[in-house]
Amino acid sequence: MILFGRIERYVVGYLLLGVLGALAIISAVIVLIQFVELASQIGTRVDVGADSLFQLTLLRAPSLIQILLPFCFLFGGIAAFVGLNRRSELVAMRAAGVSAWRFILPSAGAAFALGVVAVAVLNPAAAAMNARFEYERARIMANYLGDTPREVWLRQGDGSGQVVIHAKAREAHDGTVTLRGVSLFIYENDPRGTPVFRRRLEATEATLMPGFWRLRNVREAMAGDSSIRSDTLTIRSSLDPEAAMESLASPEAIPFWRLPKAIQLTEQAGFSASGYRLRFQQLLATPLLFAAMAVLAAAFSLRLTRLGGLAGLAGAGVALGFILFFFNQFAGALAKADIIPLFAAAWAPALVSALAGVTLLCYTEDG
Repeated sequence: MILFGRIERYVVGYLLLGVLGALAIISAVIVLIQFVELASQIGTRVDVGADSLFQLTLLRAPSLIQILLPFCFLFGGIAAFVGLNRRSELVAMRAAGVSAWRFILPSAGAAFALGVVAVAVLNPAAAAMNARFEYERARIMANYLGDTPREVWLRQGDGSGQVVIHAKAREAHDGTVTLRGVSLFIYENDPRGTPVFRRRLEATEATLMPGFWRLRNVREAMAGDSSIRSDTLTIRSSLDPEAAMESLASPEAIPFWRLPKAIQLTEQAGFSASGYRLRFQQLLATPLLFAAMAVLAAAFSLRLTRLGGLAGLAGAGVALGFILFFFNQFAGALAKADIIPLFAAAWAPALVSALAGVTLLCYTEDG
């Protein structure tokens, strides 16, 4: 068998056209729904134009689209294979002795490759746009939310101790993180490795610089001693601006390439990094999930038209897609509750989809 010969290129090309069509439809629906949601959340509270709302929508949409990308391969693949089947092109291929596996495996391989691109390129871009969306939305809503508490809790640490940081408000602009109304609780590890409270710092402002926090209007207090005031003070920090913001962000808002560092810093600070680990494993499983969706699309679309029931089988494939979506969300919820292992929750949807597609093909395809 010649991999990616003329037949394979034709089928893969048709599959990609179907995926692009499904992506266009899903993207349009997401943009419309998100625009209406932002108009109800922001437009009714702040005097903002439709152009600003549309810009916010475009910043938010990529992070939502990437969640539904696997189903673009499923729905687009079903549409492509059903179209080939109805025009009897698949019948002609199989009558000429071409096994279905000959064009299904290249289709799955193309989906796998696009999954790698989505994780390596689309995910970081979507995370950056989502961060920009959060900043712009906060800026627009600043006056409306001016009296709303926005307290921040951070923790940094290493082998010698930990620092717990509490702030009444935060600002992030041009890569600089500034905290207002800051309290820092500094702990040092004793010889047994147990954190022991040493001192507390109160500052009106703390700005994160490379390798340290710069504090202004500081009052320092140690156990059993009177407080000491100073205009400025610096303390060592293991955080950088991106890591500090990521400590306040959900796992979905952190780019794929920064997740390992976010996991490391979170665990060094004494927090649980299970959410970040789950997200990292889910992204690693994304290429396999894309390939599995392509296989499922073919499995539900190869029934001969003259035998009837093709539309019903394709509809069952669409219904299975929604079931897999909820299964993925349910598995993630179980993992976050520490009911099942993170690895199992991340990889189970992709493995179940792949095994289901291959099993169905093994029952229906004889070559």
